[in-house]
Amino acid sequence: MHGGVEITRRVWRAAQLRRMPLWIGGALPWLAIPSGPGLLAWAGWCALDWVKLRRRVAYEWPAWLDGAVPEMEDSAALLDAADTPIARLQQQRLFARLDAAVSRQQLRQIARQHVSSGVPIILVSAILAAMVWYATTRPSEEGAITPPSPVSSATAATLAGLNIKLAPPAYTGVAASESAPRDLQVPEQTVVTWCLTGGTGGNNKIELGNGEVLEPGEQCARWTATESVVWRWRGARHTLRVIPDAPPEITISAPTQMIQDLRDNATSTTMTVQVKDDYRISRATLHMTLAQGSGENVRFTDREMPLPASNNPKLRNWSKQWALSELAMEPGDELYFFVRATDNAGRAQTVQSPTYTVRRPAPEQEAEEESAAMPSLVKPASLRSQRQIIIDTEQLIADMRSTKMAAADVRDRSERIGDDQAQLRRRYGQFLGEESTLFGEESTLFGEEAAKAPSAAEAPAEEEGHEGHGHAPGGHDHDHGEPNQRKGGIVNETQHILETYGHAHDEAENATMYDEGTKKVLRRALVAMWDAEKSLRAITPKSALAPEHKALEAIKELQQAERIYLHKTAFTPPPIKEEKRMTGEMDGAASYRRTQADHEAPLPEELRTLVQALSGEAVLPALWMRTANDWVRTRIVQDEQRLAAQRAIQDVADGCIACRPVLRAWLRAGAGEGQVLLQAKTSVDTAFARSWRESGGAAKP
Repeated sequence: MHGGVEITRRVWRAAQLRRMPLWIGGALPWLAIPSGPGLLAWAGWCALDWVKLRRRVAYEWPAWLDGAVPEMEDSAALLDAADTPIARLQQQRLFARLDAAVSRQQLRQIARQHVSSGVPIILVSAILAAMVWYATTRPSEEGAITPPSPVSSATAATLAGLNIKLAPPAYTGVAASESAPRDLQVPEQTVVTWCLTGGTGGNNKIELGNGEVLEPGEQCARWTATESVVWRWRGARHTLRVIPDAPPEITISAPTQMIQDLRDNATSTTMTVQVKDDYRISRATLHMTLAQGSGENVRFTDREMPLPASNNPKLRNWSKQWALSELAMEPGDELYFFVRATDNAGRAQTVQSPTYTVRRPAPEQEAEEESAAMPSLVKPASLRSQRQIIIDTEQLIADMRSTKMAAADVRDRSERIGDDQAQLRRRYGQFLGEESTLFGEESTLFGEEAAKAPSAAEAPAEEEGHEGHGHAPGGHDHDHGEPNQRKGGIVNETQHILETYGHAHDEAENATMYDEGTKKVLRRALVAMWDAEKSLRAITPKSALAPEHKALEAIKELQQAERIYLHKTAFTPPPIKEEKRMTGEMDGAASYRRTQADHEAPLPEELRTLVQALSGEAVLPALWMRTANDWVRTRIVQDEQRLAAQRAIQDVADGCIACRPVLRAWLRAGAGEGQVLLQAKTSVDTAFARSWRESGGAAKP
């Protein structure tokens, strides 16, 4: 095995020596230029060639030796591995004659025979290096006249630099800064100043993406940043993004609901407020209004309290647990409060939070006396929707999982939700005629008993009459069973017809104007509401979610049922001209279908002309840049899209033909085009046209 490794190493060394002139010779042209990227590319190619050569030698060296050295007896592969005794014997014989049979001269000859020198590759490398050298040195050697460039050799000695000074508004608290030309982010209303340094030579125009052109010289150029723009100086393009001043953000974390109902034995309530701003909060106040009394004797008391500032001028956190006595809240009173905050911007921005309500329940006796004394001033409490009941149940389950709630609180909230579910159930129960008919089986039982009641009452009377009615007038015989059977069959058939197609007004559920399908959906909703109410009363809100969702689905099914359209009674159709009836004349007839109004031209005439010119290589109209910049500024709202459109305008202004479709797309996007506009098409449909289509005549040539 050791001998096999040694011969492999010798063959690999000979192959490397054969390839070495290629690797070194191909690098010489790139060293002569010199060219760093070219040298790196050549080194990468050499590494790849080395890997391929190593793999080739590892697989083909036995065949090379067998073909060049007859002493190997076509058994060079046994130098690497011999599995059988005969193979090992042959391997020992080969090892014994290996040094004498395979010399260095033979290895070089084998390498020359199977490994190319790579002279064509060296020539290709030299040609590529010459092309790179020629492309990089041709302008300076030929002295060719290049297009006007802002940076030229004639003005290189006096070429000015550019310095940018940023002066944000004082209220932001951001310090002024200076920088070289680069992409910048500045607050709104920042004064941007471009100043030249080291002379005034070169093209110093600053082109803004909104169409403005500034030219700093001995005096600096100033611009107030009110919008994000792309600006260009000496061919280099940069972005100036404006960060608008955001209004204050108000977060009220306690109470957690917009309407907070306190418990009967509550003595306090908590308010937690957070106000944030991007720079500074100048003023934040809490406004409270207390409503006391009822009916026409309600009086309101307003109170305003400033929220204290903190060490961080951008943030104010305030929390307080109010005693109900401190708020002067009595049973039956309601407290409304909201937060108002103002920032310190030049144009102060004031934000107001939603209004929260804190209710203290009134005693039941007082509520009864009030309703008895002034019935006309008492308004019924609004019902909570089924969706709101589901939201309240899910919130209760989440609170039970996240916090350790007291058993009394869980019972109180669950019973409150159960009360809401009961009120909604009774409300929908009215549509079935009575509140007690809640279950499908119960209602089926009532219907069956009502249907069976007449026949059960008739049976005894009929039997009694048959046994004791005696003799009918005429003294006929008692043997009249077959007629009685026929009579009973007729009665039963009549009763069956009445039960099937009749409308029994003596049943509460049938005393409605709804069809049977609507009643089934109502029953399903009421059964689900009843199941949810039972779970809520049992303080198991988790099991109430499924029936609550079933009830919501049934309610939605009722809401989305088919509706009947009725014309207005005041509609009077125009009189029909008798002379045109049955003539088939359609001249002057208008379609009864309503059509959309004519779509007004969304583009001004100047912009329409510009869009048409951008669709080809035609000459653009005069003042097209002003038209495009004004359109982009007013119609494209998002900063990134506006900046991309400004870049497209500059590219088209530089003569880029391939950039015209891009600018055209941005202009059409600002006009809202590209969207499908549905327009009704007026057509007259006659009996002849319908017959023609049905017979397939329209498909025939």
